[in-house]
Amino acid sequence: MTRPLVAGNWKMNGSRADAQALIAAIRADMQGLDAVDVAVCPSFVLLPVAAQALASSTIALGAQNVCDEDEGAYTGEVSGAMLRECGCRYVIVGHSERRSLYGESDELVARRFMAAKRHGLVPILCVGETLEQRDRGETETVVERQLAAVASAAGSDAFEAAVIAYEPVWAIGTGKTATPEQAQQVHAFIRDYVSRRGGEGVRILYGGSMKPANAADLLAMKDIDGGLIGGASLDADSFLAICRAAAQGA
Repeated sequence: MTRPLVAGNWKMNGSRADAQALIAAIRADMQGLDAVDVAVCPSFVLLPVAAQALASSTIALGAQNVCDEDEGAYTGEVSGAMLRECGCRYVIVGHSERRSLYGESDELVARRFMAAKRHGLVPILCVGETLEQRDRGETETVVERQLAAVASAAGSDAFEAAVIAYEPVWAIGTGKTATPEQAQQVHAFIRDYVSRRGGEGVRILYGGSMKPANAADLLAMKDIDGGLIGGASLDADSFLAICRAAAQGA
């Protein structure tokens, strides 16, 4: 059975004090979570304080994006080497908000993915469709296009030592959630795609508004290996409840 991963994407939220308090609350109640990998992904400026707060814990640190270049005149960007130096293990690439709000193309996401791997980081590659694309029956076409961009750029072993997060865009911050069956259908499609390209053991997370109320049902699905958690990751009790749901299904 694949070891679950629950990663909290804090997005652009929190102060230094908030980060310290949230991590302390999570660390204080990790009993029974030995079978689950747990990570938090604060904003760039909070990475050093989060790393300090996580010291000697089993909780991993992740970032929310990475530059596709290693160094140079790229104002506002952060390199993979910088993230490693901050203590990061994971980095999110291709989140739907980066794609939709900042115009990140499939090709740029693929280059960011390769930069993460180049620096020994585990990329959490986000893929998913909008409501309009789902209504047109294009879910698998869109997801395959996003995966294919990475496979084409990174080669036959692209998905080895990587994580994929399926995030139906229509279920992020809208109060809507894919049913477990809808999520499983897309996860199974992703599993088949990456398994044929050297990614047999890749973990596939669900990233569409997973909460304590729906986590157990989603995590019970065969091909859902954990969650990329947004809003619920900003509350220690909610985040830990999702982690426990993952542990019970492990």
